[in-house]
Amino acid sequence: MGRHRKALRTTAVGAVSATLVAGTALGLAPTAQAAPNPVRFVDIAGDGGTVLKANVVTPAGADGTRRYPLLVMPTSWGLPQVEYLAQAQKLADSGYVVVTYNVRGFWQSGGEIEVAGPPDIADASKVIDWAIANTPSDAGRIGMAGVSYGAGISLLTAAQDKRVKAVASLSGWADLIDSIYAGRTQHVQASALLDGASIVTGRQSAELRQTFDDFYRSNLAKEPELIAWGKKRSAATYVDQINKNGAAIMLANAWGDTIFPPNQYADFYEKLTGPKRLEMRPGDHATAELTGLFGLPNDVWKDTTRWFDHYLRGEDNGIDREQPVQLKSRSSGGYEGYPDWKSVAATDRKIALGGTTTIRTNVNSGADGGVVFLSSILDQVAQLPPMASIPLLPRRWAAVWQSEKYGQAQQVRGTAKLHTTLTPTKESGTLVAYLYDVGPLGLGKLVSNAPYTFHGRTPGKPFGVDLELYSTAYDVPAGHRLALVVDTVDPLYIEHNPSGAQLTFSSPANDPSYVSVPLREQ
Repeated sequence: MGRHRKALRTTAVGAVSATLVAGTALGLAPTAQAAPNPVRFVDIAGDGGTVLKANVVTPAGADGTRRYPLLVMPTSWGLPQVEYLAQAQKLADSGYVVVTYNVRGFWQSGGEIEVAGPPDIADASKVIDWAIANTPSDAGRIGMAGVSYGAGISLLTAAQDKRVKAVASLSGWADLIDSIYAGRTQHVQASALLDGASIVTGRQSAELRQTFDDFYRSNLAKEPELIAWGKKRSAATYVDQINKNGAAIMLANAWGDTIFPPNQYADFYEKLTGPKRLEMRPGDHATAELTGLFGLPNDVWKDTTRWFDHYLRGEDNGIDREQPVQLKSRSSGGYEGYPDWKSVAATDRKIALGGTTTIRTNVNSGADGGVVFLSSILDQVAQLPPMASIPLLPRRWAAVWQSEKYGQAQQVRGTAKLHTTLTPTKESGTLVAYLYDVGPLGLGKLVSNAPYTFHGRTPGKPFGVDLELYSTAYDVPAGHRLALVVDTVDPLYIEHNPSGAQLTFSSPANDPSYVSVPLREQ
């Protein structure tokens, strides 16, 4: 447990630094352009009278004789209320009243951090009430948008407040537990980043502090309570209510999002029955939207504006006739359109994981998912994902299987799935699976990965493991091969391998092991 605390402290320092740099930069962003539309800084009484610091941007020349569609934008985790000001100016230019506000518990807003709990959703409705009463906004044309924390609050509000007609949820979550506890494994770097940022820029509630502490301590007695806490704060829990209310939902995320991985967004998208759109791009958490927060041209914000223009202003801009699933590969520059998420992968190609392989635990083999933010940003801007020399990985601590060499490029699209039989020597354990693109010299570039933790198993008794790796879009060049690597230690996650534990992977004749790789139609 000592190494977990050390990793937590290190990551928290990085998180705090990144948050302060981002906050400072975003605070300067609006000064880079003229501000022709009136901006007011106001106090809004949220749930229970909690003061929410907000700013209001109205279209130039608004004189009270006409009504405009309203956009409400809650801030991201740890960022100040001026976060969206550059985009708010652009949206006001297009004819929107925009109200952005600092969520409770952060910066100068009152209250404590509730992590998108009921008070946060009640706050959003109070902001809508205030805007209708105090701005030239149209009560029949209300939308919500946000990045990260603001995205999650926007989705949850659409479930509870039927006045919300359209949402743009950018780099957010639909399932909080499937984001930071996927594979029953604590995503420690992501959680420490959120923890550290909230300590510096906000005021944690006693419940939040206890939740973080129980999470880090791997307190299994608290696991049901943790899951219930997360489900209460997940839009996926309320998808039926969102569908009943009928809001038009746009979801955008990055393939390498290390806080809210793309799988949970794609699963949620498939359950929506109203107007919907899903966009996936290279990058990490909120990096795809970042340039737009500085007022620069940005695809995510461009489509966000088009989404609201159609569903709140009634513009016939064609966004409703486009393929609703839009993907951008990590390897190529163009967008690909699909009618739904299921159509992203035309076929699955299985790589057999034959034989019996035993690995020892507690040592990092050299196969890693990278570093939160840094690795996926390098992949986004320079196509440099985390790498490993596959031939040099020590087989004592890493199990390795490889495909044949491909004669033509393989366009991986969607979610790779691992199926294997595992026999542990201890009742608990953690494994991490990695899919690599391996070049002629054996250098592997990370295509995808995911962790898996088990508890309460009988030592020496085999059991089946089914694990979905994080969804992606990646082109494997001709002449390369794919490799599946499994080890037991990754700095991104807390591992649960007792000292001296071993894991044995086998492929019974009646239940062969494989990794299923989703491929786009050639």
